[in-house]
Amino acid sequence: MIVLGIDPGLRLTGYAAVRADPGRPADAPALVEAGVIRLDASAPVAARLVELERDLAGIVARLAPTCAFVEKLFAHYKHPTTAIAMGHARGVCLLAVHRAGVEVAELAATEVKKATTGGGHASKRQMQLAVQALLGLPEPPSPPDVADAIAIALTGARRRTSTAPSPGAPSLASARSI
Repeated sequence: MIVLGIDPGLRLTGYAAVRADPGRPADAPALVEAGVIRLDASAPVAARLVELERDLAGIVARLAPTCAFVEKLFAHYKHPTTAIAMGHARGVCLLAVHRAGVEVAELAATEVKKATTGGGHASKRQMQLAVQALLGLPEPPSPPDVADAIAIALTGARRRTSTAPSPGAPSLASARSI
């Protein structure tokens, strides 16, 4: 099965696909592809959203994932406009994946960080190094959005291939589906 992870953004949207089969150990997924969709920060938001939807739809069509996981929206009270802007990008990601008929669920950033590094408040650099180590990559994924997307895909893959979810890591059936 192919699991797609998406780290939405209006400048950079990270994506990653991992292969995780029920017969394969949950801790040994294979990276299929990872990258970033770069959007022109000087373009109007509406134009960036159209470009994001078009590019992500192409990625979903090409990779044909079994399921997808998108990072949940995190809002800090000091930066409400950031949350609103991120909500636009997330909405487009959810639309593109759902429109393709792919099952999609959300994962909280703290859950992904804890599953990847052992701590729910890991830095971007810690996430990059942890993903590098988990997959035996020659160098840390860059930019950090790619590492985050890989970590989202890996966490989602563990949910899908696990027969008995670990405490605090609900199965996809209990994850909030979109």
